Amino acid sequence: MKQTYVIGVDFGTDSSRALLVDTSNGEVLGSAVSPFKRWKEGKYCDPKSSQFRQHPLDYIESLEECLKSCLNQVSSEVKSQVVAISIDATGSTPVAIDQKGQPLALSSKFSENPNAMFFLWKDHSSIKEVEEINRKAKDFDVNYLSYCGGAYSSEWFWSKLLHLARTDQEVFDATYSWVEQSDWLPFLLTGHQDANLIRRNVCAAGHKALWAEELGGYPPEAFFEYLDPKLNRIYKSIDQKVYTADEVVGNLSSEWAEKLGLSEDVLITVGAIDAHVGAIGAQIEPGFMCKVMGTSTCDMMVIEKEDLKDKLVQGICGQVQGSIVPQYIGLEAGQSAFGDVYNWLKNLLLWPMRNSLKSSASSGSQAVLDFKEELEHNLLSDLSELAKQQPVTENSELALDWFNGRRTPNVDPSLTAALVNLDLGSSPVNIFQALVEATCFGSRAIVEHVEEQGVPIKGVIGIGGIAKKSEYVMQTLADVLQRPIKVHRSDETCALGACMLAATAAGVYPTLSEAMKGMGSGFEKEYLPNPEMKDIYDIRYKKYNTLGSAINKL
Repeated sequence: MKQTYVIGVDFGTDSSRALLVDTSNGEVLGSAVSPFKRWKEGKYCDPKSSQFRQHPLDYIESLEECLKSCLNQVSSEVKSQVVAISIDATGSTPVAIDQKGQPLALSSKFSENPNAMFFLWKDHSSIKEVEEINRKAKDFDVNYLSYCGGAYSSEWFWSKLLHLARTDQEVFDATYSWVEQSDWLPFLLTGHQDANLIRRNVCAAGHKALWAEELGGYPPEAFFEYLDPKLNRIYKSIDQKVYTADEVVGNLSSEWAEKLGLSEDVLITVGAIDAHVGAIGAQIEPGFMCKVMGTSTCDMMVIEKEDLKDKLVQGICGQVQGSIVPQYIGLEAGQSAFGDVYNWLKNLLLWPMRNSLKSSASSGSQAVLDFKEELEHNLLSDLSELAKQQPVTENSELALDWFNGRRTPNVDPSLTAALVNLDLGSSPVNIFQALVEATCFGSRAIVEHVEEQGVPIKGVIGIGGIAKKSEYVMQTLADVLQRPIKVHRSDETCALGACMLAATAAGVYPTLSEAMKGMGSGFEKEYLPNPEMKDIYDIRYKKYNTLGSAINKL
C-alpha cells in the first residue's frame, strides 16, 4: 500500500481541532486546536432568549490556524502525501448565504447582525416557530415528521429558517439559500463561488431537515407553502440530492493549497455532523449506543435495515439510511444539557468570588488570582471525590436535568429543570450528586425508550471530555443504566472519524468499516455496573419520572 496521510477537522462548539494521521494505522503525526475568538468573548449571544450565534470569520480563521499548525508538525514529504481532508461540524447549525455561497455576515452590510451568522445547534430562539411546524404537520395525510422521531425541534434547520423569516426581513430578503455548517465548510475549502455546488450531507439533511429516503426526499413544496409561503424561495434553492460522508465534494482550491502548502489534488469530502463522525472514530457497531458526552450528549446507534424492518422509532432525533456509517440506518437521540448542568452549578458556586474580585482591590494580587484559577479548575473534581464517599438514599436530593429543555425522548425545548428534597442540611456535594444522577437518569430514559421500540442496546461506548475525565460520572452512569460502558482510547474521536472518512473517500480503504478497523485505536477503560446499586437507582429513577410528570403539568 502506498504511504498516504489524511487530515480530519472537527468543529465543536468552542473550537476546531485538526488531526493529521497515517492511513495505514491511524497514528497521529500532527494535531492542533484553535478556539473561536469572538465566541469566546461572548459576542452575538443572548442566553436569556436562547440566542447562540457564531460569526463565520471565527470558522475561517480557526480552520486556517489549526490546519497550518497541524501541518507545521510534519515534514514536507508527509505534506506531499496528504490525499484528503474531511470536516465534521455541529448541527443543526445553519446560516443564510448569498448566491455565491458566502454567509451574509461576511458582507459589510450584515457583518454585525447575529441573524446573518450561524445559528448554533443550541440556539432555541425558534420555539414559537417549531410549535407551529409540529401543529401544521398534523394537517397532512403523510406524516413528514415520522422519520425524525415524530416531532420537530427548535434546534433544527427549518424552524431556525422560519424564525429568521419572521424576525429579520432584511436578512431574509438577502438570503439565497440556507446551509448547514457541516456543508459550508467543505464548500469553503473547494473555493467554489456558486451556492448550487454545495453538497448537502445525509446526516444533517435526514436528522435535522426532514429528508427521508422512504418518503422520496424532502417534503413537497406544498408542505413548506402551508408552513409559510416565504419558505418556498429557499426550498427551491436546496438540491434534493444528498450525499454520504465518504463521498467527495471536490478538490482543495488553489488559494487554500497555497496557504497550507498542499497540492490541489487533495480531495475534500462531504461533511457530516460532529457527533456522528465521533461515533465512527469510536468504532461504533450494531448493539451499542455511542454517547458523545460534553456540554450536551448525542446518543447514536446503527442497525441493519433488515433488523429494523419497517419500525419507526418515535421520540428521537431521527432514523436515516446512510447516516453515521453509510451501510446502516443511523439513529440519533441525546440530551440538550449534560456537562452544561455541572457547569451551571460551578458558575453558581463561584459567582460570589468572581463578583467580589471584579470590584476588589485584591483582584490584582497574584496569590488571589492563582487561588481563583485553582478553585475554578478543581471545583468539579473536588465535588466528585466527595460525592463518591456519600451514600445515595431513597430520599436524597433529587433533580431534573432539563436545563436546556429536553431533546429526547419526545423533544420539548420549553421544559425546565428542578431540584427538590432540599433542607437546611443540603450541601453543594448533595446538589452535585443529584445533578449527576439526573443527567444519568436522562440517559436511562433514552435507552429504555429506544429499547421499548425494538432496538436492543447491550452496551455503551463513551467518548468526549466527560467520558475521558470523570470517573464519578461514568461509574454513576454505568450503575444507573446497569450496562457496561467502554471508553474509547482516542482523545479526538471526531477528528479521527473524519480521518477515516477521508481515507475512504480517497480510496485508501474500500469501505468505511474497513477504515474503522484499520485506523481505530480501541478502548482504554470499561466501567462495569455495580449490581448493589440497581435497587436504589430503580427507586430513584421512578421518583425522577414522577417529578418530571409533575413539572410537565406546571
